[in-house]
Amino acid sequence: MYSLMSSPSISSSSSSFLGQTHFDSRNPNACLPTKDSWICKCVATPSTETTAHTTKVSRNANMAKLQAGYLFPEIARRRSAHMLKYPDAQVISLGIGDTTEPIPEVITSGMAKKAHALSTLEGYSGYGAEQGEKVMFGSNVTMAVQDPSYPAYVDLSVILGQTGQFQKDVEKYGNIEYMKCNPENGFFPDLSTVSRTDIIFFCSPYNPTGNAATREQLTRLVQFAKDNGSILVYDSGYAMYISDDSPRSIFEIPGAKEVAIEVSSFSKYAGFTGVRLGWTVVPKELLYSDGFPVAKDFNRIECTTFNAASNISQASGLACLSPEGLEAMHKLVGFYKENTNIIMETFTSLGFSVYGGKNAPYVWVHFPGQSSWDVFSEILEKTHVVTTPGSGFGPAGDGFIRVCAFSHRGNVLEACKRFKRLYK
Repeated sequence: MYSLMSSPSISSSSSSFLGQTHFDSRNPNACLPTKDSWICKCVATPSTETTAHTTKVSRNANMAKLQAGYLFPEIARRRSAHMLKYPDAQVISLGIGDTTEPIPEVITSGMAKKAHALSTLEGYSGYGAEQGEKVMFGSNVTMAVQDPSYPAYVDLSVILGQTGQFQKDVEKYGNIEYMKCNPENGFFPDLSTVSRTDIIFFCSPYNPTGNAATREQLTRLVQFAKDNGSILVYDSGYAMYISDDSPRSIFEIPGAKEVAIEVSSFSKYAGFTGVRLGWTVVPKELLYSDGFPVAKDFNRIECTTFNAASNISQASGLACLSPEGLEAMHKLVGFYKENTNIIMETFTSLGFSVYGGKNAPYVWVHFPGQSSWDVFSEILEKTHVVTTPGSGFGPAGDGFIRVCAFSHRGNVLEACKRFKRLYK
């Protein structure tokens, strides 16, 4: 059975560069590649600008109850101060792990500096980062999602009590604003019909449809968030797949640092789906309605929920950012984009309306008048190929299937041969 919905790990030939990063045992808070001088540490670039803009999102009152900083970062801070005071003393930690929040500057291509941001490298994917943000905002916020959208955005909101009950007649949860995205609107929501919410989740390039928002569209989205006092949580997990002039970061848009948080990961660049290594950028200019910096609460959540990514994950991430690693990631992305072209050409030749593919590893195929699950079942039963039903991403996804390019070339060619036999 072939699967065109899951991501295999990066091949061993593509990851042979992992040995280039080493750790200085005398300074466990540092991790230096052998060729360059990247130092992994929490980056908090001071802002040189002032702004009067605050969002209308109230701070989670429970965050204000927390006393001081989390225990282990405070221990690390005092240990560092002690080491500065007594530079020749041997400091031994007994039963206390080193807590770091590393971020190589190159990881965001200067995005952290442009956004005057608190940046952290995290031991999980965008899914985990979004979970932390949702916990931070509390259960009283309202939220909007693209429809269709990555299911975790909605599911986490349900788990944290941010939604109403599921409404079977419309296939939606109460208290969520579903921003419909379809071929008619170019897979970008008509913002004039979207109600005001505290949080807006937005993914570009877009999972599941494979489209990337244009600069003009993202400029409108940032202005929409600003006008409504909303916070935009922007998922750029597929930015490396962009092959046109679409923005790769929301912080390319003027004013975004006042309204946006950006999350990303190595998952779709280097086969890190199981490793769970990602990063979040929280601008210092992003403020709650009372003027309190969102970055401070995010930092507290990070320190409390985990003590940074493992050394193995950090070393792997740094290796990906070496010249050899970047070359390997671009090569891997290029390989998957070739798979995408094969899939798109197959369904186009069969007369289907096909979307996405250009800037993402996903092909969004329309089966008008049919249920997504019926199409999924037909393909599975008659070709033994696993796709993804569009309705699994939200009600606007019904009538579509998502075909994923994350597979070996032989599997893709064989699956497309079976599609042609089924739909010729």
